[in-house]
Amino acid sequence: MSMKATAIVGASPKKDRYAHMAQENLLERGYEVIPINPGYSDIDGISTKTLGELNNVDTVTLYVSARYQQGLEKELLRLRPRRVIFNPGTENPELKAKLEQEGLVCLNACTLVLLRTGQYEKL
Repeated sequence: MSMKATAIVGASPKKDRYAHMAQENLLERGYEVIPINPGYSDIDGISTKTLGELNNVDTVTLYVSARYQQGLEKELLRLRPRRVIFNPGTENPELKAKLEQEGLVCLNACTLVLLRTGQYEKL
């Protein structure tokens, strides 16, 4: 795993889901992706993992609503990614504040928009 790796929490094999579109866009741009979804053993041939199995991840991008984010704080603080992206619909001011208080960079942003506008690499 490299620091160019992005963990996609809420990854989906369904092509119409934004998490799936993000996975495809990241792969097209040369990023390593780690799909996180306990409901699947793999997504498009890439084995799913849990956050607890990961180390050395650059970005965690969230595609699960706040009510499904319970337990993420501890894992994100252990993992210490360079940034955490709260995509539209996943905003969680309480979790964001706790992570930022511990020094993690958190963005309320859309991974797809960041990728398409060239900001993903810069922010």
